[in-house]
Amino acid sequence: MESNRVQFLENKTLLVTGASGFLAKVFVERVLSLQPNVKRLYLLVRASDKKSAKQRLHSEVFEKDLFKVLRKNIGDESLNALISEKVVPVPGDVSLNNMGVSDSNLLQDMMQEIDIVAHAAATTTFDERYDVALRNNTFGALNVLNFAKKCVKSQLLLHVSTAYICGGRSGLIQEIPFAMGETLHGKNKVDINTEMQLVEQRLKQLVEQGCSEEETKHAMRDLGLKRTVDTIILAYGKGMLKCFLVDQKEACDIIPVDMVANAMIATAAEHFHDSGSLTVYHVASSYRNPTMYKQITEISIRYFKKNPLLGRSDSKIETWKHYESRMKPKR
Repeated sequence: MESNRVQFLENKTLLVTGASGFLAKVFVERVLSLQPNVKRLYLLVRASDKKSAKQRLHSEVFEKDLFKVLRKNIGDESLNALISEKVVPVPGDVSLNNMGVSDSNLLQDMMQEIDIVAHAAATTTFDERYDVALRNNTFGALNVLNFAKKCVKSQLLLHVSTAYICGGRSGLIQEIPFAMGETLHGKNKVDINTEMQLVEQRLKQLVEQGCSEEETKHAMRDLGLKRTVDTIILAYGKGMLKCFLVDQKEACDIIPVDMVANAMIATAAEHFHDSGSLTVYHVASSYRNPTMYKQITEISIRYFKKNPLLGRSDSKIETWKHYESRMKPKR
């Protein structure tokens, strides 16, 4: 990475939400590796108190192999000292006002010190309860935005989401942000408040019906599937889709996580002083260094044979089978 991008982080204070998540923890590692002179990292995770947040960060982030290279380069003692000096564990919940930070002194320190807010907290479970998904992914983003506005030094909100590129369009697609609730084809506008009312009505019905917590969980999950997921995904999730046809020569748009983390740092450096601007980047790899579906199949089979998952009875789940058809379509 260019030295000016790295230099930019010196003496900056960052808030990272969802800090124990797949992408956020790599972002944290990149920041500490590239710029150990960062002033402070406030790392927000779900936890009951600061002690629990600290324990979770150590077990789920800093003790992982992710930090093996940095640990080898500077040694255990230096890395532990760096973490102790720079990292502030923050117990919280983005679905709540002020991100659920209850410590008033900590909250004030954050509001006075934070320069950059990197929002990476989200539920990535495709069959999540609809009320949970709305609170975390939709209202969570709004709560983080509102908190960032309260930070007196904050210059940048870096919001991270998945990049959905293709859809039903081809050719050059301008990266123009949608208006609130607007959909790709301008139909079936989404009103978030209406969706939340729907959730509350359904929860009320379930309470009136005397449903158990487990029954409520399944009902809200089904509601989420009906409201958000395409039919083909629902069929796969229910086990009705026994095969999935793809052209194995086609590219699947995936990208190494460290490249995304580096892109986050680069874009923050580029736009830190662009007050009031809104810029959207799609970080993807299929043009320069594509990963083909055939590669994904081969890598997945190889990985799960070596690291099989366990089922409910602790038995090994059978690895995927791969069938390749050589039949040519009729002309």
